[in-house]
Amino acid sequence: MDKNYKKYVEEKSPKPTYAKNYILAFIVGGIICVIGQGINDFYMNFVGLGKLDAAGATSITLIFIGALLTGLGVYDLIGKRAGAGSAIPITGFANSIVSPAMEFKREGYVLGVGANLFKIAGPVLVYGIGSSILCGFIYYIFNLIK
Repeated sequence: MDKNYKKYVEEKSPKPTYAKNYILAFIVGGIICVIGQGINDFYMNFVGLGKLDAAGATSITLIFIGALLTGLGVYDLIGKRAGAGSAIPITGFANSIVSPAMEFKREGYVLGVGANLFKIAGPVLVYGIGSSILCGFIYYIFNLIK
């Protein structure tokens, strides 16, 4: 009976369209990157930021846009169509932080979403800051040895 059921499930399950998924992921990921480059160029050419400052401002802007679109429910719709194309860029990071916090929306935006947003983002930030300190320390030690 187990083999028959497995065969039945395989027959009835929709076949994934790999080529379509790859193309959509490539296109959507590319569009997100083009938007990011446009934001970066805006900061450099119109705001007058240097290359490094513009890169930081672009990252912050893309994270904000990703979080905002997640809060509005738009980013999840993009993710359903684009798959990894929406998950890999920096906007996917914002989506992965905000999405779980949105489950607490019924408890209110401050005590529900806000409190849980920092619970979820906290470990990510601690790991990021801690690993950057460790890498900086290793870099410093190697420069002392030279």
